Amino acid sequence: MSHLLRKPAGDGGKVHSLTPDDAGWGYVGFNLYRLKPGETAAEATGNTEVILVLVEGKATIRSGDKDFGELGERMNVFERIPPHCVYIPAGAQWSAVATTNCELAVCTAPGKPGREAAVIGPAGLTLTKRGKDANTRYIHAIAMEDRDVADSLLVTEVYTPAGNWSSYPPHRHDEDNFPEMTYLEETYYHRLNPAQGFGFQRVFTEDGSLDETMAVGNGDLVLVPKGHHPCGAPYGYEMYYLNVMAGPIRKWRFKNHPDHDWIFRRDNP
Repeated sequence: MSHLLRKPAGDGGKVHSLTPDDAGWGYVGFNLYRLKPGETAAEATGNTEVILVLVEGKATIRSGDKDFGELGERMNVFERIPPHCVYIPAGAQWSAVATTNCELAVCTAPGKPGREAAVIGPAGLTLTKRGKDANTRYIHAIAMEDRDVADSLLVTEVYTPAGNWSSYPPHRHDEDNFPEMTYLEETYYHRLNPAQGFGFQRVFTEDGSLDETMAVGNGDLVLVPKGHHPCGAPYGYEMYYLNVMAGPIRKWRFKNHPDHDWIFRRDNP
């Protein structure tokens, strides 16, 4: 199995736990909790900032003396309604108590104290179409650079209809060369509908030093340390993924693969 593919560790509790040290990079971390009613998740942020995403279900969330009450509306991620999300700054603590079965994503990257803990979704989030034909997908831009809600984190979720491609044409953001490109590490947390389905993701560099193609299942995590990283959903299976990106600056600038950029130029004359 590819070292870039991480399977969930069981069916409940903390099923994904990724730190920058685990990944062998410097910025992105990702945890995922699957909780039953009454179960709790809690962490200290330390020198990282956190965006909590209620992928599914409901929970009461606190940070320090702020009680955000019960959050969550989307009981099935494939309902495609905007997620409830909370920003937690560095130097803080947070806790979540599930009030229904829930799936809670914990997206982390370097941060500095000063921002306030705040609810950052679903208000301000709308489902946006991107691409055309078999490259159509739908986006909730939870924390991209046009929203000043974080120091480092860029977070978005994407729905790829069955039979379609996503993160396509292949593109990369692995050079610290702004404004032409930004260095951003990235994780993909995948869900499939129906759950027994599968998808494909390829992570590859133009020089061939990295070239991994992975069959991803429901609940898998893919690491993108560098290179291009398209994914595809077979006929019959809808694909969801939650992206977390971070790097030296909070901007998303990428370049398409030179062999495949003609697709982008054809579709965007």
